[in-house]
Amino acid sequence: MWIPLFITGFWNTNTSSSHLWKTKYTKGWTTPLYFSKVDKSFFAPRLASIQAVQGDLDNIAPQWNDSSLETTLPITTNERPAIPRQHFSHLGDTLDPSLMDSVKKRKQRAKEEPLCIVVIGASGDLAKKKTFPALFSLYYHDLLPKDFLIVGYARRQMTQEEFRNSIMESLTCRVIDGPQCQRKMDEFLPKCHYMSGMYDRTEDFVRLDQFLNNFEQSFPNTRVDRLYYLAVPSQVFENVVHHVHESGRTQRGWNRIVMEKPFGKDITSYLQLRNSLRNCISEDEIYRIDHYLGKELVQNLMVLRFANYLFEPLWNRDHIASIQIVFKENFGVEGRAGYFDEYGIIRDIMQNHLLQVMALLGMEQPVTLHAEDIRDEKVKFLRSIRPLKASDFVLGQYRDRQNPQRSYLSEPGVMNDSHTPTFAACVFQVDNRRWSGVPFLMKAGKALDERKAEIRIQFQSVPGGLFSQVVSSHLPHNELVIRVQPDEAIYMRILSKAPGFTSRLEEARLNLFYRTAWEDSKDIPDAYERLILDVIHGEKSLFIRDDELEVAWNIFTPSLKEMEMAQDSWKPILYDYGGRGPIESDYLAAKYAVQWSEGD
Repeated sequence: MWIPLFITGFWNTNTSSSHLWKTKYTKGWTTPLYFSKVDKSFFAPRLASIQAVQGDLDNIAPQWNDSSLETTLPITTNERPAIPRQHFSHLGDTLDPSLMDSVKKRKQRAKEEPLCIVVIGASGDLAKKKTFPALFSLYYHDLLPKDFLIVGYARRQMTQEEFRNSIMESLTCRVIDGPQCQRKMDEFLPKCHYMSGMYDRTEDFVRLDQFLNNFEQSFPNTRVDRLYYLAVPSQVFENVVHHVHESGRTQRGWNRIVMEKPFGKDITSYLQLRNSLRNCISEDEIYRIDHYLGKELVQNLMVLRFANYLFEPLWNRDHIASIQIVFKENFGVEGRAGYFDEYGIIRDIMQNHLLQVMALLGMEQPVTLHAEDIRDEKVKFLRSIRPLKASDFVLGQYRDRQNPQRSYLSEPGVMNDSHTPTFAACVFQVDNRRWSGVPFLMKAGKALDERKAEIRIQFQSVPGGLFSQVVSSHLPHNELVIRVQPDEAIYMRILSKAPGFTSRLEEARLNLFYRTAWEDSKDIPDAYERLILDVIHGEKSLFIRDDELEVAWNIFTPSLKEMEMAQDSWKPILYDYGGRGPIESDYLAAKYAVQWSEGD
């Protein structure tokens, strides 16, 4: 397949090349230039659906031949090339939604069926800070069904007014505020209802089911679906899912259950949880949410790798020296000490969020954009990672010598002798043809010097000594940097000659800053918005499959057991609040001839 770079403007060329589509400028449309091929027709459905949003299927790209969807060259006419409509027969309504990212199509599907959304744990921080704001934003952007009902369910006793006031505090319109925002809030809140009940009491779930049935009876001749969002600790998953299965299913549409991490503490506890849930719900009905997979830059990783020809030849051990994945927060646990002290930074951040990012960076190209094909490739990559040992880690715990009350051990709910790490750095080894010998470095920590999440692909050094007389030391590595948060960006670090009468070489950057490159970047959806919308549409490519979790726990469990069985030998190193973390993490990287570069 030929991937076009569209250039709008007055273009005229007499150049002839096997990689260039020769054509003259035609008023009113854009001229594509073809530089090289990308494997098969991987992005053809998405390219088609993107253009479909603009309402014109006939001006996407040049003619396709029936056998291979490759461009028919040369084209010497000034007529606008068109794609025969039969090539889009695969874009029917029955197609898996993962092959169509058309917002127009998604909105159309979402409005067809009434929907009941039940937020279990509605009085908690997660529901109030993330779930309800995401639901309101979807409503604000007209992405929820025309007919929907939201029910908050929790143990706390609250009136309807108290419940609506509690969630209203966290609702925002992100970019557009004022009267329009307030009007939307006034429309949204009456659709939100509250019901108090226990998580292990059958009669309470029967009451909930009756309430939902009252809404569903208003639509006697159509499907009605139910979405259960579990914003509760994992300890009550089994009780809630059991009662939803027994008393809360609709027989008139689909039933889907969204679960938040943690999914166990190790491989044993995860398998116990999985086997228990399998007695109540199928894998198709479970949506294990990892909000990092909904972040804009993480979603862009597959496009960056597989839709841009220049990266694939370089994306291997011959050209890449190391890959660094860094997560830093400039604050402590802040009210989550009870939960955090039980799980720690490795289970809270590294085993899920960062490992998912690593899988997207390391996996092979999937056969299609179907969710199962994508997740198959992620599992294959994860299986090629060596299980971690304790010696692969550096652990740390923050303290504040100026203000001891900010130290981790002073947090309410933390034991005075806690060995829970708030910082960890580790190195992964991957045993496959593409990545053998390339260290994947991962670092995560709280109370560090800045808030940042980014990926750094560090390329090999330039061979030879051509510029040795100009540069006193070794030439720095080129780096591709993908900043996930804040200020989303992709940039390449390169060397360039400084301007003027000098031969001095300086580092320069090829920048793609989202906030300046796209007007829409001012309204980038929150990760939870995208993920909840995908649940409604049945799209699972951004959700974690059961065997993914099993392999992930197999990677981390040996090291976790080793560290926890000999805590005195693996006591976290103290580091200062607001610092870079333990210097031992630099020594760990140096063992693999790598230097952390996130400060550059």
